[in-house]
Amino acid sequence: MNTPLPITALSLPPTTSFTELAARYLEEYREKIELGTRPLDFDQLWWRPASSGNSVANLLLHLRGNLSLWILNGLGGESFERDRSGEFRAERSADRVELMAALDRVVEAASSVVRALPPEVMTRRYTVQRYDVSGLEILFHAVEHMSYHTGQILYISKQLRSDAGLEFYPQHRGE
Repeated sequence: MNTPLPITALSLPPTTSFTELAARYLEEYREKIELGTRPLDFDQLWWRPASSGNSVANLLLHLRGNLSLWILNGLGGESFERDRSGEFRAERSADRVELMAALDRVVEAASSVVRALPPEVMTRRYTVQRYDVSGLEILFHAVEHMSYHTGQILYISKQLRSDAGLEFYPQHRGE
């Protein structure tokens, strides 16, 4: 089974807007997560690689919480109460469809907030998770954080389902 290739931020028309590029990357990572989790069954979704490791499902909950706190609350001003440790403690509480739907909603909302940011937001100071940060730092952190966990999710998925054909850049094979 070959996985359809996701639309990547770099495959879209060029942009000079940092906020547009950030939104594109959030959407690309969400799509890669969708494709990477699709082959996993419920047990694989909640499987932990070690006693201190996180399951794919925990990482999905964590990304939803992180993006909600940093972008929707931090930059967008939306009210949000987060239980960060609960994101990692959760066990077998939702299926893939529910988890992806929640992440989809947050990425869609976060992308909308990011695309609508006026330039002065980038230099404004905010307090998020007890950090004193600029809007630029919030945005950079959120995109980098999602990238990091997308890699973890895809690595776990490929280990559990090596037969799933998860390859996103066949055009670079052999380089």
